[in-house]
Amino acid sequence: MKEKLKNLIEKHSLLSDKMLDPSVFNNQKELLKITKEHSSLDQIVKLGKKYLSMLKIIQDDKKILEENDEELKEIAQEEIMDLEVELIDLEKELKILLLPKNPNDNKNLILEIRAGTGGEEAALFAANLYRIYTRYAERNNWILKILNSTETGIGGIKEAIVSIKGEGAFGRLKYESGVHRVQRVPKTETSGRVHTSAATVAILPEAEDVDIDIKDSDLKIDTYRASGAGGQHVNKTESAIRITHKPSGLVVTCQDESSQHKNRAAALKVLKSRLLAMQEEKVAKARSAERKVLVSTGDRSAKIRTYNFPQGRVTDHRISFTSHRLNEILDGDIEEIIEKLKLADQESIMAAQTS
Repeated sequence: MKEKLKNLIEKHSLLSDKMLDPSVFNNQKELLKITKEHSSLDQIVKLGKKYLSMLKIIQDDKKILEENDEELKEIAQEEIMDLEVELIDLEKELKILLLPKNPNDNKNLILEIRAGTGGEEAALFAANLYRIYTRYAERNNWILKILNSTETGIGGIKEAIVSIKGEGAFGRLKYESGVHRVQRVPKTETSGRVHTSAATVAILPEAEDVDIDIKDSDLKIDTYRASGAGGQHVNKTESAIRITHKPSGLVVTCQDESSQHKNRAAALKVLKSRLLAMQEEKVAKARSAERKVLVSTGDRSAKIRTYNFPQGRVTDHRISFTSHRLNEILDGDIEEIIEKLKLADQESIMAAQTS
């Protein structure tokens, strides 16, 4: 660990020098790249310097223990004991920071929500999930943009595709992919029986042009008239876009933008993100074959969470965590769940490294 930390501290220093280099300073693209990398090392460098400093003090104190001054030896022994206790916690924190980083964690994301089994009640639950994630995004001052949506007559959502832009957005929400279940008495139920419905959530890292290369010959693009709210424009122009990616069979539609050109760009963005997610899923499955993964970010068919309204609780089945803050969670306060999922994933990776 000492050598790793020394190398990172040296790298951080070199990046600081580069940021002051006129040739870099005048190249905004290069400067932004170096600034981001420098910033990503700030915390580990700060703790790393503290760690190395503590090791040096302990080393010096141990030399004092070899001397004849009993009073100094007593002070040094006490300091060693205190520092070694502090060092244990610091080492644990540093090990987490030194874990391999997912290159997608700092990316923007594409959120896809679809109603599953349960008819109209499932669509209403999908609308609940939509509110959870949009409220969470608002709490983090992220930028949201609806790319496509299909609503039902009583406020439900059959499907919603949303672009979310924000620092570390994918890294925060990547554990939300999967099947979410709800247990409650539906509005349409007259006998008061509790029903179970479901909706699926997919969190995709927003693909950049360098991530996915798509040939025009691989695409089939259709235009049609948009449906739903939108005034006279909706019925008079064929602004909606449907893109079919022939090699994979993926189909993406987009109709929420005002022009065909914008809908095409939005649909391509979603298509590239889905293709990138497919690649990532293969990697995730290979990784899960190598070690026990507590928190999967690849399998979107897994049932991950249940929202029980009669008991006012939310349970995440992957980490056996239950919260009785249902109303707060429905309003987007999911930070506690995200942190526990992140910690479980980190502990899983650390356990695999030591086994």
